[in-house]
Amino acid sequence: MTDINMIGAAAKRMAGHVRVTPLLSSPFLDEIAGRPLFLKAECLQHTGSFKFRGGWAAVSALSPEQLAKGVIAFSSGNHAQGVANAAAKHGAKAVIVMPSDAPQVKIENTRALGAEVVLFDRETEDRNEVADRTNPNGDMHLIKPYDDVMVIAGQGTTGLEIASQARVEGITDADVIVCCGGGGLTSGIALALEAEAPNFTVRTAEPEEFEDVARSLISGKIESNVRRSGSLCDAIISPAPGDITFPILKRLCGPGMVVTEDECLHAMALAFERLRIVIEPGGAAALAAALFHGDKINTDSVIAVATGGNVDAAVFQLALSKFGPNS
Repeated sequence: MTDINMIGAAAKRMAGHVRVTPLLSSPFLDEIAGRPLFLKAECLQHTGSFKFRGGWAAVSALSPEQLAKGVIAFSSGNHAQGVANAAAKHGAKAVIVMPSDAPQVKIENTRALGAEVVLFDRETEDRNEVADRTNPNGDMHLIKPYDDVMVIAGQGTTGLEIASQARVEGITDADVIVCCGGGGLTSGIALALEAEAPNFTVRTAEPEEFEDVARSLISGKIESNVRRSGSLCDAIISPAPGDITFPILKRLCGPGMVVTEDECLHAMALAFERLRIVIEPGGAAALAAALFHGDKINTDSVIAVATGGNVDAAVFQLALSKFGPNS
């Protein structure tokens, strides 16, 4: 299982390769949130999301023999790009299984990073089965998007940075809200903060109708989503929390938070207007929760993680047209 020592080791392997992303703030956003709000801008990470951390941590841990056989992953786009980029930098072949309804920009970027892309229909096909068919002999090393101890360790380095940056800002008590799909980033951050900022409480943020983690935290067992697609928040849509991630989430996280698509679009517009950064809908869920669900937050400060910025132009224009200053 992933622990703080593995996260620390991943941080050492990532030094000089992964960006330390900023912790941003705006008095205008503080006013809406009703408390000091800080945004961890992982949308500024290499490949436009935190997923590069997990990709690098997993690929850099492989032996030369494993690298020579290549890697395979399945992803709606951000994990795909993170693994593709990390593999390319290590001289390894990458095959990525992606849903056919993933944003076109993510499919194109994954191919541009040198990976072979295999598309599938997530309503009628199982991504694990597609990956098995694509890698019939099991030669390529499978890097799962969240249920992978090395990926969780890599994502956990985000938590190390949050703890360090919070100390500089004088933040001693905060809810840390994380956009959550399968739970790799959330569980990694929770493990890091358990060691480095134990007064912080990690919370999950998910879109309506896809809040499997929030329901799982209530029931105490893994719950699944009935729907598998059809949300603008594609980056954080997963069938269910992972077998590895959920025990960590159950032990360390506070109650999950649920937001609407419109709240995510509104958060995207506000982030652009007040912080001049671009966030995709799924990557804006935590900010939306911090801004519009403050009644569910009991701490003096709140830290939201903007997990990704890989948004199609049409969707970004939709956010600005509905909620921008001139809307």
